[in-house]
Amino acid sequence: MFRGSITALITPFKKGAVDEKAYQDFIEWQIKEGAHGFVPCGTTGESPTLSHDEHNRVIELCVEVAKGRVPVIAGTGSNSTEEAIQLTKHAEKAGADAALVVTPYYNKPTQEGMYQHYMAIANAVDLPIIIYNIPGRSVIDMSIETMARLAEHKNIVGVKDATNDLMRPIRSRLEFGEDFCHLSGEDGTAVAFLAHGGRGCISVTANIAPRLCAQLQDAWHLGAYDDVFRLRDVLAPVHDAMFVETNPTPVKFAASLLGKCDPDVRLPLVPLSMKAKARVEEAMRGAGLLN
Repeated sequence: MFRGSITALITPFKKGAVDEKAYQDFIEWQIKEGAHGFVPCGTTGESPTLSHDEHNRVIELCVEVAKGRVPVIAGTGSNSTEEAIQLTKHAEKAGADAALVVTPYYNKPTQEGMYQHYMAIANAVDLPIIIYNIPGRSVIDMSIETMARLAEHKNIVGVKDATNDLMRPIRSRLEFGEDFCHLSGEDGTAVAFLAHGGRGCISVTANIAPRLCAQLQDAWHLGAYDDVFRLRDVLAPVHDAMFVETNPTPVKFAASLLGKCDPDVRLPLVPLSMKAKARVEEAMRGAGLLN
C-alpha cells in the first residue's frame, strides 16, 4: 500500500504564519524529484505548535498539490483520543490517503489504553491508519502483542517504527504476517530496516535530498544493491547532521540553504547554533546537495 521514500514534511513559516506558497511549491518540487509520498503535520512539521485551524489547512494544502500523484499520510495523532478522532476525521474529509497516529505522549497509557485509543480512532473513520511508535518522544513503547491485536482491525494497516530496534520488523512479520506495512522512522537505519522486511522510510532527510532518498529506495526494490550501499554512505553524514540539534531545526535551516523556505521555527524551538549550521552545510556539500 505504501512504500519507498515518504517525506516527513517541514511546515514553512514566514513572519509567524504558515507560508502557504512556499509549502505548496516545496511539495511540487518534491514530486518532481521523485518523492514516493508525504506526511504533513508530523513532528517534523511542528504539529505540536500548529493551531487546529493551521493543522487542518496544512493537510488540505498538501492534498491539493499532490492531486493523487503520490499518497498523503496525514499526521493526526494526539494524547487526547477525542482530539485525534477529530483530526483524523478532517484528514479523511480533506482527501488524505491515510493517517499517521502517534502513540499518546505524556499521559503514559498502558498497553490496554493504547489499544483502546487506536481502536476508538479506527472505528470512527474509514481511513487507513498507520501507528507511529516512537518511545523517544512519547515515552511509551507499543508492544508487538498490542500491535498484533490492532492489526486485526481493517483500518489499521501499518506502523512507522522509530524504536531503532531492527528486530521489530522481523518479529512483527512473524507475529502477524506480511500484509502489515512496516515503515522505518529512522533515516540512518533505513537500509537495514528494508533488509529486515520493511517497505520504506518516513524520512526527515528527504526534505532536502528527495531524489537521493527516492533513488535509494528504488534501487533496493530493483535489487541494485551496489547503488543502495553507495547512496547509503553518501547520505549517512546528512542523516547525522539533521539531528545535530532538535528536529526540525536543522532540516529547516538546510531547506533555507536550498532556497525553499525561511529557516524559522516556533518556540520552544530556537534557531540553529552557528556550530550546528556549519555542520549541516558541510554535510550537504559532502553529499552534493550544495555547490
